[in-house]
Order: sequence, then structure tokens, then C-alpha cells
Amino acid sequence: MLFAKTCPDLKLCVLWLVLGIILVATVIYLSLTSSPVDLGTNFPYEDKVEHALAYFTLMFWFAQIYHGRSERILLAVIFISMGIMLEYFQSFNPHRYAEFGDMAANTTGVILGFYLTLTNARNCLLKIERWFT
Repeated sequence: MLFAKTCPDLKLCVLWLVLGIILVATVIYLSLTSSPVDLGTNFPYEDKVEHALAYFTLMFWFAQIYHGRSERILLAVIFISMGIMLEYFQSFNPHRYAEFGDMAANTTGVILGFYLTLTNARNCLLKIERWFT
């Protein structure tokens, strides 16, 4: 069964999953709120970088918990779909609007997170656990 088995070496898997769910909820809230956060750093395409970073974080986080290839692919599909759907839902909010550029930035973040977890970086949570346990 997909997502049935996490990285067997993670001792704090429930904690990592709860934090991951909080990350997903935060991205959903920030995507749909009528008053989006403004960091005040005015550089070109700032919002695209923020979108890519948010979805990179989601993909990178969950791919550290689920190491299986099919699970990582499914995570990527879920997060890319989530990014597209949330952009579409923004079009129903009179204070927000959907942008294809944001969809592309979300997808780019997922892809970067996916490829980074093909390296040894996929064990960051495991290394953090070893520092504290």
C-alpha cells in the first residue's frame, strides 16, 4: 500500500509527519487568505521565488519521510496538483487572482525538491534525529 511505510530509520516519524501536515496547512492558508503576507523585500519576481520555496519545502520534507520511488513520484504529483488547484481556487477570491507563473513556480519547487532528495540530502531529518537522540 502506498504511503504505508516510512523511512524505517526515523524514530520521530509521527513528529515529522505532524510538522509536515502543518506545513501543508500553512501553504493552503497562505494561498487562499484574502490578505497575503508581504515580506517587504521588493525584488523582481519575489512572489515566484516564494512559491517555489514553499513547494520545494513541502516536497523536500515529505520525501525525507517517504524514500520509496513510487511514493516520491506520487508526492510530486500531489503537490503539483495542489499548487494548480490552489491557484485556481484563488480566482474565486475577489482580492486574489490565479497566475500561470505561480503554477510554474510551484511546479519548479516540487521538481527541485524531488531531485534534491535523490541525493544524500534525503537524510536530513535522520541526521537531525541523531544529533538529539
